[in-house]
Amino acid sequence: MRVMIVSQLIKHMHKTAFDMAMRTERSGQQRVIMSRKVVRTSKFRHVFGQPVKADQCYDDIRISQMTWDSNFCSVNPKFVAMIVDASGGGAFIVLPLSKTGRIDMSLPTVCGHTGPVLDIEFCPHNDNIIASGSEDCSVMIWEIPDGGLISPLKDPVVKLEGHSKRVGILSWHPTAHNVLMSAGCDNVVILWNVARGEAVVRIDSMHTDLIYSACWNRNGSQILTSCKDKKLRVIDPRKGSVICEKDKPHEGSRPVRAVFVSDGKILTTGFSRMSERQVALWDPNNFSEPLNLQELDTSSGVLLPFFDPDTGVVYLCGKGDSSIRYFEVTDEAPYVHYLSMYSSKESQKGMGYMPKRGLEVNKCEIARFYKLHERKCEPIVMTVPRKSDLFQEDLYPDTIGPEPSVEADDWFAGKNGEPILISLKDGFVATTKNKEFKVIKSLMHSKPPASRSRTPPPQPTKIQAPSSLLLDWGISGLLKSRTILLAAQLTGMISNKPARISPIADTRLTLGLTSSFSMQVVKSAPAHRMSRDRTVSIQLMIVMARAA
Repeated sequence: MRVMIVSQLIKHMHKTAFDMAMRTERSGQQRVIMSRKVVRTSKFRHVFGQPVKADQCYDDIRISQMTWDSNFCSVNPKFVAMIVDASGGGAFIVLPLSKTGRIDMSLPTVCGHTGPVLDIEFCPHNDNIIASGSEDCSVMIWEIPDGGLISPLKDPVVKLEGHSKRVGILSWHPTAHNVLMSAGCDNVVILWNVARGEAVVRIDSMHTDLIYSACWNRNGSQILTSCKDKKLRVIDPRKGSVICEKDKPHEGSRPVRAVFVSDGKILTTGFSRMSERQVALWDPNNFSEPLNLQELDTSSGVLLPFFDPDTGVVYLCGKGDSSIRYFEVTDEAPYVHYLSMYSSKESQKGMGYMPKRGLEVNKCEIARFYKLHERKCEPIVMTVPRKSDLFQEDLYPDTIGPEPSVEADDWFAGKNGEPILISLKDGFVATTKNKEFKVIKSLMHSKPPASRSRTPPPQPTKIQAPSSLLLDWGISGLLKSRTILLAAQLTGMISNKPARISPIADTRLTLGLTSSFSMQVVKSAPAHRMSRDRTVSIQLMIVMARAA
């Protein structure tokens, strides 16, 4: 009996040990699978940020001290603009990108506003045009000369008046020419036809409180706004109606920012009920639950999102922070993937974001920010490390170019236009001239782009003539003097304009007069470098002078 009991106990112990070993093996396999899932393959996994050298920064600039959650900076491939402190009104400076180093305090500014400037934005279709919104309730459009300002700019190209309170949000239409959106503290969104200087659409009864942010989707057919009434709205801009809306995308009471990302999804930044900063991704077709929600930290600064549609990377820059976080947005769960963070010692008061066509593709640069410090502007470059010097096609797909696809009147009439894409393979080079802004009878028109083709210089007519280089005739003294004068002028023309008579540009001509006034053209260069036809033309011109 005892032997049977002992044998059963031994069998039970063996079975228990076997089951435990199997469970341990399975859990180990699961851990391996989970570890493999954590390490996600991405070409942007090793993106790193790096500030430029000190001599490439813009120093000694008094950045505005206004407490307003806008970028305070706008940049394009030509200029960088920054809102600065100014007495007696509002002002901002516009510098060519190459004008780095210490900025003279006497540098001319754009100073036409009577109140502090709150927001500025360059036109995506003309690098010389910039819009500004101010506490004086107006929006102004300015034209910056190519070399930058040489004197204070006080007179705008056009002044847009329609808000009753300060204007703090500006956004140009991404594909329609001369269409600008503005939002003010009067809770009103206005769509302007800048070419005509008039407000075409006025959305004044939709938002019941302060508008935090407003932006366009990729082709400009929809507007996305976030508001202090804790609502996120997708709007049809031409009808002025709400397509869909979301109540309380974030539980906290602090400002919410929102942008369109890939496939029409919406990315928001806000705060939780416990004042923790959050980032969330939403599907506007189903606003019930976020596709992804992540808590970041407990800082109080508003996160400004910048989305790159070419790479799917979104950058979060907090005002008052000293860091830039970046995430990759994909089509597969969990949709938003944390990549890395750039950190520095000094906090940022604002941030400018360079369009893709202004980047240096030969250095694998995928983004460039212009960070505003207390007294300077510091460019920060985001780079993907690559060993090859060849063009990286996976990093630089065709991107949005400066050409608009539809005019303002056509867009307001209901026509949409997709962005016109350009290739960055050889570096972006403008092939057309920027559309010029002119005010004629209160209307702002644009000229068609000037052609870069040049009319070829006229070629000399080939005339059959005697091949002898010796022309000998007897003429009167008056005719002799005229012929000598003509020969001297012809010699000067040849020596002064080598581009037009290139085959004989380096030929020395000597004029010898014989007793019977024979004119001889002597060439000292090798014979194959002299154009026979042009030499004959010279002889014929002298003959024509004789006939005259």
